[in-house]
Amino acid sequence: MKYANAERIGAVTVFCGSGSGRNPAYIKAAHDFGQTLAENEIRLIYGGSSIGLMGAVASAVMGHGGKVTGIIPKFLLEKEQPLRSIDLIETDDIAVMAERKTYFFTKASGIVILPGGMGTLDEYFEGVTLEQLDRIKPPSVLVNIAGFYDYLLAHLDRAREEGFVRPGLDFRQLVVTKVEDIIPKLFEQIGIPATNIVQMKAAS
Repeated sequence: MKYANAERIGAVTVFCGSGSGRNPAYIKAAHDFGQTLAENEIRLIYGGSSIGLMGAVASAVMGHGGKVTGIIPKFLLEKEQPLRSIDLIETDDIAVMAERKTYFFTKASGIVILPGGMGTLDEYFEGVTLEQLDRIKPPSVLVNIAGFYDYLLAHLDRAREEGFVRPGLDFRQLVVTKVEDIIPKLFEQIGIPATNIVQMKAAS
């Protein structure tokens, strides 16, 4: 799927699982979004792994001629087996997560959260917390494939109801359920007119 003016996005950080999950819809979404990034000349920034959804999205980007930057701490090099032929940035173990996340949150025009576990949730919540505090500008889009994040969204609604997410400290809760809606949602948030969107059937 191609979109007019998508090159203005430049790069997108993707957070997702180093596992594949049980529902085949998750791995398909990762692959389809990787293809979309490549077709629209948007660089992928991600955690560097070759396994799970992380590996699927990066492999799809590279398989369709796109560009990938992986950022991985040295202690995870053996465990997560980074993909070859990507731009790989190794962070020091001492400042591991802070240094890594600074790159994730400052080098992209948008942040996309596909299904994942503890690390993915940690990255999502740090992003929206930094947005609450007006420390970062890139919008975070939560991709609720096959209802994966339904319970999380219900919890956030409960937090609002109970006054833990106050109106003055709210954040953009941007949610899509389909891969083809991710780029238009980013367009909407960073000021690219929706009328400029051109959707084309992706090559099979």
